Amino acid sequence: MLLYPDLRRVGVLPESWLGNRAAALALTFDVDAESNLLSRSDHYLEHLAAVSHQQYGPRVGVPRLIAMLAQHKAPATFYVPGIIAERWPETVESILEAGHEVALHGYKHLPPVKGEPKSQREEIERGLAALSRFGVTPKGYRSPGGGPTILTLQLLLEYGLVYDSSLADDDRPYVLETQWGRLAELPVHASLDDWSHYIYMLDPSFGDHIASPRQVAEIWSDELEAMRTTHSLLTLVCHPLVSGRPSRVRAVEQLIEFAENCGDVAFGRCDALATTVLAAEPHPYTSA
Repeated sequence: MLLYPDLRRVGVLPESWLGNRAAALALTFDVDAESNLLSRSDHYLEHLAAVSHQQYGPRVGVPRLIAMLAQHKAPATFYVPGIIAERWPETVESILEAGHEVALHGYKHLPPVKGEPKSQREEIERGLAALSRFGVTPKGYRSPGGGPTILTLQLLLEYGLVYDSSLADDDRPYVLETQWGRLAELPVHASLDDWSHYIYMLDPSFGDHIASPRQVAEIWSDELEAMRTTHSLLTLVCHPLVSGRPSRVRAVEQLIEFAENCGDVAFGRCDALATTVLAAEPHPYTSA
């Protein structure tokens, strides 16, 4: 199945891809902090209110989420921009000490779709260099902002990464076959992203919408319940600056508790899930 030139889906994972489990849950957190301000202009560092809003993530949200995950022994993946790894080294160290995966989220949170080839390569290289200072060799990547390009996927394979978690064309993971190699894709969706439910930005161009955490937890749990019949992967995308607030941490925890009570949902870091996907034998893709 051709998606774009030089990019082909190998097939569809069989229902048995998780063994005797009905669905999988990947708990992921994008530690953007102030990177998505710095990606626009360094002058935002002078905007104390805006910067403090973003810094809530590493300062409060990450420790609070790590503590909650520890109570449930739930593995997670944290996508960290390189510049945030440099600015908040203690945050990266705490994630690693807790046994969670640290994955690549660019360097300065620059969307690849808005970058020239040279800047796209620099974002990957500088992000990898920043994480390498912690002994981290990332296995996976999530694109900042507007999503990856064909060049992004080429660069991931060139630098030895094995999975991406940026696309939204399925609810089961799959394998992308390219002329540069094979890449596991762990799909995402806006309804499973806290940003879609709790949007509040100091920049009014983003618009405002703040949902009840009870409603958000219900949406996520309902989706996981349905995914148990389709043998899908629920990739939860949260931002510590958004979901690190007390009631919103509780919403994430309620999803975890729901999954635990189901008894047939597999929890996994993205690197482990990608290994399973790449080892699976997919069925040929059909339009059905």
